[in-house]
Amino acid sequence: MHRTLAALLLVAVTTAYPALLSGAGDPAGERLGRLVEEFIPSHMAQRPLDAVALGWHQYDGGFPSLERSALVAEQARLARYEAEFAAIEDRRLSPAQHRDLQAILAAIRTERWKFEQQKAPWRNPMFYAGAVDVSIYLKRDWAPLADRVRSLSAVLRHAPAVMRAAKANLEPQLARPFVETAIEVAEGTASFLEKDVAAFASRVTDPAVLSEFKSANGAAIAVHRQFASWLRAERLPQAHGRFATGAGAFRAMLRAERIDLSPDQVLSVGLKEMKAEQARMREAARVIDPALTPAQVYERISQEHATAADLIPRARQTLEKARQFVVDHALLTPATEVRAQVEETLPPFRSTSTASMDTPGPFETRATTAYYYVTPVEPDWTPKQAEEWLRSLNDYTLEVVNIHEAYPGHYFQGARVNVTPLGVPAKVFSSYPFVEGWAHYCEQMMLEEGYGAGDPVRAAKYRVAQSSEALLRICRLCVAVKMHCHGMTVDQATQFIMENCFYEEKAARPEAMRGTFDPGYCFYTLGKLQLLKLRQDWRLQEGGAFSLKRFHDELLRHGNPQVRTLRELMLRDPKSWRRIL
Repeated sequence: MHRTLAALLLVAVTTAYPALLSGAGDPAGERLGRLVEEFIPSHMAQRPLDAVALGWHQYDGGFPSLERSALVAEQARLARYEAEFAAIEDRRLSPAQHRDLQAILAAIRTERWKFEQQKAPWRNPMFYAGAVDVSIYLKRDWAPLADRVRSLSAVLRHAPAVMRAAKANLEPQLARPFVETAIEVAEGTASFLEKDVAAFASRVTDPAVLSEFKSANGAAIAVHRQFASWLRAERLPQAHGRFATGAGAFRAMLRAERIDLSPDQVLSVGLKEMKAEQARMREAARVIDPALTPAQVYERISQEHATAADLIPRARQTLEKARQFVVDHALLTPATEVRAQVEETLPPFRSTSTASMDTPGPFETRATTAYYYVTPVEPDWTPKQAEEWLRSLNDYTLEVVNIHEAYPGHYFQGARVNVTPLGVPAKVFSSYPFVEGWAHYCEQMMLEEGYGAGDPVRAAKYRVAQSSEALLRICRLCVAVKMHCHGMTVDQATQFIMENCFYEEKAARPEAMRGTFDPGYCFYTLGKLQLLKLRQDWRLQEGGAFSLKRFHDELLRHGNPQVRTLRELMLRDPKSWRRIL
């Protein structure tokens, strides 16, 4: 089956991007084109859910094998292609080809890091607990309902094999944060399948399709619950606290994103930025009430929040305000007039997400709705837990999150990729530091340009909220290094976050837990700081021709590459390329 799908995918690639795959006549470019022609289909064959999200529906219903032999073969494929792409003479390539080559190399190196350094298939049960993700079939209507239910049923039929592979592949002793989170994810997935997916599929009128779904879904629900029970009985009692990757692996993660810094250099940057951000927060807090500490001021403004019932409607009401500010102040050229739709975060993802953006893929031609997800208060939370959550999404923070996720953050970023003529690699692969760095940069940039200005006290409340978000990202950077390189525990990381960005424990602990399996969440701050440095350097280069609109439009027209790659594309002086901070 994969051979047929790969052939169809190849037709799409060669039709859409003949210039890239022809290599423009140079031997190095021709070699790149031929390798891309091989690599993209083979890569998508192992990641059909990603292919569907990109808009390549030849892969509808596809799912890879997660058996040990298949995973080992995938490691070997990645190693072989890295060697082949790395051997291309980069200096002979055009700027666009250079960008595409670097995007592919970074993607391969990041995937290899997950296999070889993080060892996720062997050490993290979350690799399996969240693998059978059919949410995209509910969210987007690129095909008739019956066809999408048939495809998601095909995916669900793989769930028993996934859980068998998990039990065979996972080491006997696992890190406690991984096990605890995987139990939550597996149980959340089972609930999602039982309630949301079943309700979605019940609208199908074809009895054969519905019967096929019920059989596949029932088995998938059962094996997810069984997996959670197995983890609780067989892995949790002997779980340990050794989740850290180590300094060497952490540095390899940085290098995969073209960041040539040591973990301790990153930590030094983070601690310095924390002091600067805390000073900015103190300045804003004094405007609100000079008699209170910044923590007390944040506590006061956090009391201004929606009710549990009104949280999602409040997000909808305030979202357009951010978009209109971007347009009125000519901060960039919007890629689309289509608005993002605000919805509740789907149940399986609530334990690890406050808010998120889901933009349609660059090759999607039918289901083009974008979704901005906000995690609601859960019905089974205590009043104290609910109040803590609503305070973390107070009125001012919620608008800062709107900026980050949608306007001009992730949604405008993703929409620009979708409409810009780019090579396939630049549309398929994205840099974690650039994607999250851009959204985080937008929070600061919007307030610098006057978002929320007017009444001085109200403007200061927005600045305190934005500083709190910045301090959270800086805390992520610091605890990522400290947990993975210096032995910090989850409890210590939780306390660090509570003390330095004034979060309640209900919101701080998931942030600390995320850091155990996602050390790359240090990239929010690292990416933002790299973009601020690039903006400074580009301003000096452009002189009187500089404007934020020109800078942002130029920045976003290259896809989502590593910031080092953007420096090579946007700055004329090669001596400046290495100075990323």
